[in-house]
Amino acid sequence: MEQKKQAVLIDKRIFYRNLTRLALPIALQSLMLASVAAGDALMLGKVAQDEMTAVSLATQIQFVQNMFLSAVTAAGAILGAQYWGKGDRRTLENVFNIMLWFCGILSVLFFLACELAPEQLMCIFTRDASLIAIGSAYLRIAGWSYLLTGVSQCYLTTMKVSEHVKPGALISCCAVLLNICLNAVFIFGLLGAPRMQARGAALATTISRVVELVLCLAVSAGSSYIRPAFDRFARLPKQLGADFAKQCLPLMGGSLLWGVGFTSYTAIMGHMGTDAAAANSVAAVVRDLICCMCNGIGSAAGIMVGNELGAGRLEMGKAYGIKLKNISYVIGFISTALVLAVTPLAVDMVILTDRARGYLIGMMVIMSVYMIGRCVNTVTINGVLDGGGDTIFDLYSLVVCMWLLAIPLALAGAFVLHWSPLAVYACTCLDEVGKIPWVMIRFRKYKWVQDLTR
Repeated sequence: MEQKKQAVLIDKRIFYRNLTRLALPIALQSLMLASVAAGDALMLGKVAQDEMTAVSLATQIQFVQNMFLSAVTAAGAILGAQYWGKGDRRTLENVFNIMLWFCGILSVLFFLACELAPEQLMCIFTRDASLIAIGSAYLRIAGWSYLLTGVSQCYLTTMKVSEHVKPGALISCCAVLLNICLNAVFIFGLLGAPRMQARGAALATTISRVVELVLCLAVSAGSSYIRPAFDRFARLPKQLGADFAKQCLPLMGGSLLWGVGFTSYTAIMGHMGTDAAAANSVAAVVRDLICCMCNGIGSAAGIMVGNELGAGRLEMGKAYGIKLKNISYVIGFISTALVLAVTPLAVDMVILTDRARGYLIGMMVIMSVYMIGRCVNTVTINGVLDGGGDTIFDLYSLVVCMWLLAIPLALAGAFVLHWSPLAVYACTCLDEVGKIPWVMIRFRKYKWVQDLTR
């Protein structure tokens, strides 16, 4: 019945044109961002295993910050896409103001933590004194970039939902390319620069974030762009604030659970020895690179579904959601094949001990199965369900599948049962694959088919 309705409602030419127009720039943007971590790992891996591992652990702080920022900007994207579909620019400006308030506060808090207590932050992930020292030096410099990230993300999110996805992606790509080039300069001491190794990677990140924010401000000065309404910055509409909080709080809870949970995985692997931590660091880079495809489609799904629902075309929004859910399985199997295909390259890419190399091969095979769940859940939950305002389900599924299943198993395996690092790593991959049936049941209830605008 679903397929028949879908065939009647969807103009496939328009659907795929819109999906490509949105997904490709966002996927490219995600790929470029992930390339920074890949560049750090590759370049620092050529210097020393400890430098690579320490930076990988230290950047988990930014990962957690991004989880909070993502919740705020995702709530803004959900409401923004629907109000843009409705043609209400003024309300979208107010949404922009709300995002800036929240993201600004979060950015200041993470900046202060990195500047005042970097050693304590590193102790969360490792007991190795050398890794703590290297990671702390990294955080003291990179913390300045965390101060700017939140503001840039508000601008980029607003561009994405207001049909300026290409300029936003171009800004991110320029900043990332600059970051990668500066990485090489400061890590290896090229062009007369000092050889800073891990601290050089932090400095490159900070400079590129400054450039990214400047570009956002310059591009958004154009007349067709949505900008913050500073004349209303201190007078936010109460009803809109309540609507924003209704979307943001479940997303914030889900992001916190997912971010801390993912960071816990890294911490668990970090406490299983430097070889396991090094292999996990490389595997994480490969995972983030290959997930770019599903991230792009997931973000595009939220915008496409949100535009249709906000415009009052509920049946079209529903049909779009069904089509995108089916596409997510195709992307999942493609991602599985990609992980297996790049395994030999990943193993030879950095300097690893023989044991770490063996761990990495096993992790890549396990990850290839994990990618199916990751792609399906990213598009279906973070794209379709969130696009229609059904944000609470992600919170429920994370509590059950990650915090009641995967994390306790990984902790028990690592510290009580003393399983091998590969067995523990497999436990950290259970949550995404295990919740697919539950996700499909929730999807078919169609609670996400709703117009959130007023």
